Amino acid sequence: MPTDPNLMDVALGRTPADLAIVNARLLNVYTGEILDYQSVCISGGWIAYVGPDAGPAIGNGTQVIDAGGATLIPGLIDGHAHIAWLFTAGEFLNYAARGGTTSIVTETLEVYPVAGLPGVLDFLASLKDQPIRFFGTAPAMVSVSRAATGVAPADLEKLLQQTEIVGLGESYWQAVIQDPDTYLPAFSQTLAHRKMLEGHSAGARGNKLQAYAACGISSCHEPIKAEEVLERLRLGLYVMLREGSIRRDLADIATIREAGVDTRRLILTTDGISPEDLIEMGYMEYVVQKAIDSGFDPVTAVQMATLNVAEHFGLDDRIGGIAPGKLADMVLIPDPMTIRATCVICNGRVVARDGHLEVTPRKHIFSVESLNSIRLSEAVRPSDFHLPVGADAETATVRVIEMVTDLVTREVTMTLPATGGAIHADPENDLAKIAAIDRTHRPGKHFNGLIKGLGLRSGAMASSAAWDTSCIIVVGASETDMALCVNRIRELQGGTVVCDRGRVVAELPMPVFGILSERSIDELIEARKTIKQALAGLGVALPDPMLTLVTLTGAAIPYLRICEEGLVNLKDGQTVGLFGDR
Repeated sequence: MPTDPNLMDVALGRTPADLAIVNARLLNVYTGEILDYQSVCISGGWIAYVGPDAGPAIGNGTQVIDAGGATLIPGLIDGHAHIAWLFTAGEFLNYAARGGTTSIVTETLEVYPVAGLPGVLDFLASLKDQPIRFFGTAPAMVSVSRAATGVAPADLEKLLQQTEIVGLGESYWQAVIQDPDTYLPAFSQTLAHRKMLEGHSAGARGNKLQAYAACGISSCHEPIKAEEVLERLRLGLYVMLREGSIRRDLADIATIREAGVDTRRLILTTDGISPEDLIEMGYMEYVVQKAIDSGFDPVTAVQMATLNVAEHFGLDDRIGGIAPGKLADMVLIPDPMTIRATCVICNGRVVARDGHLEVTPRKHIFSVESLNSIRLSEAVRPSDFHLPVGADAETATVRVIEMVTDLVTREVTMTLPATGGAIHADPENDLAKIAAIDRTHRPGKHFNGLIKGLGLRSGAMASSAAWDTSCIIVVGASETDMALCVNRIRELQGGTVVCDRGRVVAELPMPVFGILSERSIDELIEARKTIKQALAGLGVALPDPMLTLVTLTGAAIPYLRICEEGLVNLKDGQTVGLFGDR
């Protein structure tokens, strides 16, 4: 909160305001009231006065916006985002800043394993001086790869000293319980800075959920049923109701209204949004509207995307509501039931009107190191993907990753024929090869396996954006095409590539950390469409094949994953081999 005496002078009518909004219906998130004929006076980016009579503070130089009876709400906040995926912040904001979002809390876990502390600091720098503000969480780094597990205490200390870092990012509960010695020191370090521990408790219940909460976890964005929400609320957690591109849970969870419990620890979030959904649906304004359409009272819905989020992160001294001494973040909408921004104000500046930006997002110049994160010293060869079993073997019994849904996997055991002393992909029976290749810590170290259920009949696909690791992930029916995909990623310094019959048929360069593209959102959407069409021609009918591929290394989604060290069973955290060895 500022101690600028100028705010007092504006409130007392001694000094004119820079900006005044008059004749508004004010949605007061502190009291739950909607107040008519309200005015807000702003000076230096902060609110000086809120009430029925702004006249004394309006001078010749004051910019006046007559709301005409429209509703004024606080700027919307996304409390759990993943900005470090696909597009840069500047391009993302060309669309996200139009609809009323004025603050975003983003994870940084995607950057840390591939670019370390310098990369995270470069990423955070790309979020500064933008039309709206960003906060971040430091990476907890739960990973199936030991090379990417955990955050160095010195790195974490440096991040926790950053004012825009509000806590430690999501930590997957299974790993925390299985290996507390690895993660609890970072928890203690974060709590010593009086910052939040963000949770990820998908599937946890009973004493396991209680054990996880006892570590100091403050929130969870993973409940998909009302009863899961209620269990977490009863433990004092803030519960983030997710409506984003990976999962859309809000309609099902909205029945929590019937429980009659206090909603002040409920938060609305996206947990990440795709370029296509951002263009078609919008950002947090869509989520708040969906909450209203799902039966939440509009005041409650707005609280869940403003004050509740700010209070959770200890930011309510600055953002989350419209009151004197708060930052001037606010949005004019037609009425409380219609979350459509006609004017967006952030830091006391009009950034958008009627869906059009009035402030151009800043294009960040990333460091040379951030643009050169693929550290493979030499090209890979098709033979690097062989699965030898011995010259005399006629069959081999192996573990196979089987797709249950487009994101969930399980372990199956298969006895497969061996020819020429090796196991081969069998596209006719929907069996492809899969490999994870470290591109950062031990460049070139890799593990080869098998995957069933992708539908891939020919060719290969690879990406350098593999979740929670420093790996390039590649799947293929052809070793030659697998090698071509990986080598093309090496040339591009990151991206997603599809190859078939010895040629590149689709690609999306992502040279920033190997996870972000600097292309426009329209170009991104077109490239993703081309990749999906190319894969459909090869037999892959997944809704978002790029997403499916990169999650295969993730430590959060059940339950058999892969990294450069082997296959990892998330049920027990054990790394296992293809042939049954551990």
